[in-house]
Amino acid sequence: MIQATELTKRYGAKTAVDALSFTVRPGRVTGFLGPNGAGKSTTMRLVLGLDTPTAGSVTVAGRPYGRLAAPLREVGALLDARAVHGGRTVRRHLLGLARSNALPARRVDEVLGTVGLEAAANRRAKGLSLGMAQRFGLAAALLGDPGVLVLDEPVNGLDTEGIRWIRDLLKSLAAEGRTVFLSSHLMSELERTADRIVVIGRGRLLADTDMRDFIEAHSPDSALLRTPHGESGPMRALLESRGASVRLDAHGRWRVTGLDAPAIGELARVHGLAVHELTPLRRSLEEIYTAMTEEAVEYQGSGDSDAEEAPR
Repeated sequence: MIQATELTKRYGAKTAVDALSFTVRPGRVTGFLGPNGAGKSTTMRLVLGLDTPTAGSVTVAGRPYGRLAAPLREVGALLDARAVHGGRTVRRHLLGLARSNALPARRVDEVLGTVGLEAAANRRAKGLSLGMAQRFGLAAALLGDPGVLVLDEPVNGLDTEGIRWIRDLLKSLAAEGRTVFLSSHLMSELERTADRIVVIGRGRLLADTDMRDFIEAHSPDSALLRTPHGESGPMRALLESRGASVRLDAHGRWRVTGLDAPAIGELARVHGLAVHELTPLRRSLEEIYTAMTEEAVEYQGSGDSDAEEAPR
């Protein structure tokens, strides 16, 4: 478990992390979100003991990272996949890490197999593609078989198959009871992967909640509806009598706002009206996150967005 309590980091007059409190629990993947400059990287560095808090504290398994007896066995981290001596081979780098933490050499082959880099074991780090470097960094994070993983943009540079692979891997690690703390700018992927999210802006906590609850709480009651009745038939009149707004979309379905799908289905059942399609509409994580962090974005461009809720 990772526990941050009133965690604060200042660099001169700039406050990068501002009294941040959150908990990352085992058995789930927790996504970590925030605009550029929000303090995500600083927070992860504080978790891993690479920076010292100005105030507050952060612990891993109940202790500050610097007090862990065998850090690699307890916490696996991937912050920068390219932060490796380019002249070292994949195997030599991992062997060095293993020896420094009294891990058996066979563990190197095991993690290379896990991340699919057996064939690249003797390649030099500087010759790896970005996607291969990400797998290499993940192998190092997994080397000590840790109970806690802290990963910054682990899908960066991966192709579609690689992204799906890491999604399944992280979910399986969490299912084993590990703590997985993951940052990513790929909102659609994070929505598929994370069970819980922590959102920050300008170093302050904006949300700390389950992913499903977060999306449902920020989505208006709405649904897509298709019926055999005409546009001005009894179903529309019934919905509008209940205060719903109804409009026809380009595919001949009704976009109903003001009632959720279960309420619409119950109305149709009670009044004996046929329904051919009824799909709940939810806003995407990206839409909600963008609206929530709009005031916390350090650098902004101009532009309009006409995005609508997506069927879930």
